[in-house]
Formats: sequence, structure tokens, C-alpha cells
Amino acid sequence: MKETRRLLMTENSSAKTSHERGVALIVVIWVMGFLLSIGLVLLTVTGTGPKVAGNVRTQQQAFNSAEAGFDVAWDQIEEFFETSVWSTFDNHYLTAPSGVDIPTDDVYFRKLTNLEILNYIDPNEDGTPDVDNVLFCRQPYVQKQDGSWDLRYTFTAFLIDDEAGGGTAAPNDAILVCIGCAGIGNNLTTVRLEIELAVELTE
Repeated sequence: MKETRRLLMTENSSAKTSHERGVALIVVIWVMGFLLSIGLVLLTVTGTGPKVAGNVRTQQQAFNSAEAGFDVAWDQIEEFFETSVWSTFDNHYLTAPSGVDIPTDDVYFRKLTNLEILNYIDPNEDGTPDVDNVLFCRQPYVQKQDGSWDLRYTFTAFLIDDEAGGGTAAPNDAILVCIGCAGIGNNLTTVRLEIELAVELTE
């Protein structure tokens, strides 16, 4: 009887040890899976972080280009009015392509992307507009150390008649549109600013 009891105790002990080993294996596999998933998340975050930072930086550069375009265009418009080159905004609005200033038209400027507008104005990308009444077309404004212009940073500026789609004509106001660009070719990032301008006309 003692031997039988000893044998039964040995079998129970062996079963318990086997069960504990099975639980330990499952816990180890679970912990390894958890650590692997954490590692993959960290790799993804560290890999996309620089890309996100680069995109934000490029977007800021494009915004700076649009702001530079506004500053330069505003200075030129002020000079035109001060020197009486212009007396109103009339005949200085962008009107091509036909319908660019009419809200119901498919080519209304607010229905177009920045790149579509640029392609209408300068389809061959040579910096010379193919339509009239463009204040600045792909104008670089950053100089390199050697004195040449950095063509990665440009702006395009033009005026839109906000009454062209209907309403009473008001040649003393306009929408100044500035499109800032950062980059070249397929890596081009753009930002558009729209500013309502009005001049006080003296009788």
C-alpha cells in the first residue's frame, strides 16, 4: 500500500508539473507577442516621425511663399495707385480661363486646386503667364549664396473680381489670390491665400 501511495503521489506531481509548464509556455508566448507588437509600433512611429516633420516643414515653407507673394503684390498695387498707374481695379482682374471668376462655372478659381490654377496660368512652367492680368507668375524670392534665385520657393499672385458672378460692379475692391509653392515637380507643395482688398476712391 505504501508503494501504491508513493506511485499515485508521483503521478499527481508529474501531472501538476506538466500543467505548470504549459501555462508558463502560454504566458511566455503572450509576453513575446506583446513585446513584438510594441516593437512594431515603435518602428512605425520612429519611421513616420521624420516624414511628418518634413511634410510640416514643407507646408510651412509654402505658406511663407504665399505670404511673401502677398507682401510683394500689395506693395506693387499700392505703388500703382499712388503713382496713378491704376485708378481702380477694373481691367486688372484675371479673366482667363473663361469663368475663372464666376462661382457657378466649373473653372471657378475656388473649385480648382492650386496646381490646376497654376497649369491654366502657366502650362509650360517657364515662369511666363499665358494669360493676361497676372501680377506675378512662379516668382522666386529666395536668393542663394551665389546670388542666383532658389526656384524651389515661388509665388503666383492675381486679382479676382468678386462681383463678376453677379451683383453691383465695384471696381474699388478685389480678391488678391496668392499661391505659394515649395518644392519642384512632383514634390510640389502649395498654399493659397485669399485676401479681400478695397481702396477708397476720391472724387
